[in-house]
Amino acid sequence: MNTALKSLVLLFAFICFKLSANTPYEIPRSSVIELTESSSKRVYPVYIQLPKSYKNKLNKTYPVIYLTDAPYTFPIVAGATRLPMNTGKMQQAIIVAIGYEKGSIGSASRIRDYTPTFAKDWKKQTGNAQDHIQFIKNTVFPYIEQNYRASHTHKTYIGNSLGGLLGATILFTEPDLFSHYIIGSPSVWFNSNAVLAPQANKPKVPIKVYISVGAKETPAFGEGQNMVEGAKQLVQKINALNSDNIQLKSVVIEGASHATAFPTTAIQGLDWLQ
Repeated sequence: MNTALKSLVLLFAFICFKLSANTPYEIPRSSVIELTESSSKRVYPVYIQLPKSYKNKLNKTYPVIYLTDAPYTFPIVAGATRLPMNTGKMQQAIIVAIGYEKGSIGSASRIRDYTPTFAKDWKKQTGNAQDHIQFIKNTVFPYIEQNYRASHTHKTYIGNSLGGLLGATILFTEPDLFSHYIIGSPSVWFNSNAVLAPQANKPKVPIKVYISVGAKETPAFGEGQNMVEGAKQLVQKINALNSDNIQLKSVVIEGASHATAFPTTAIQGLDWLQ
């Protein structure tokens, strides 16, 4: 290779390196839209990832995986499902993650929207879960199902911590809203286990429920609440329904704390739902 050509090759390589170094990584086939809750006029970002085969299989309708806590859960679930979905080990699905109210502090938004009852001893607003459920039902679902080839019936809910509490609230009040539930480290303890108090509704159609918690989610390992006991009580309440329409599995993840349990919960839960 002559000197001039070698110089051109090196220059091209340098330019490619600079371009790649300065280009932020994006989750493939993803976008972010904004939806407004009609009753409150609150605006929520919604993260969407389409499956790899979406553009080629124009007649195919896809199941949908709905997530709470989008900034945290969306990259985890999109990344963890990429290989199993692309290799056929897991059914390809549309992933939809609902974020926090635009312009708000994330913790304030999730505490307000994911808790089912008003807790007078909390400084932040609580108890808006039913309104948020209606937002999911009446705004998020219609948008996704009208704009994408999304299933009306095959819908999976994934929520963790307070998001798991919201999932339990949906399960007990409107169980047929989702066909599958993955409830991770649910904050059953909130407001003195208030989520366990009301009478629960039985699903009218078959649903599958996966409940998971880290073995170290107890005060003995430095956690503020006994999440293991809370998950156990949640399982007991579901079993007490004695419903033939509920297929339930509960898992304790060895070695996992509240901060580390969710990725395992999500991928193992989705694998079980196959």
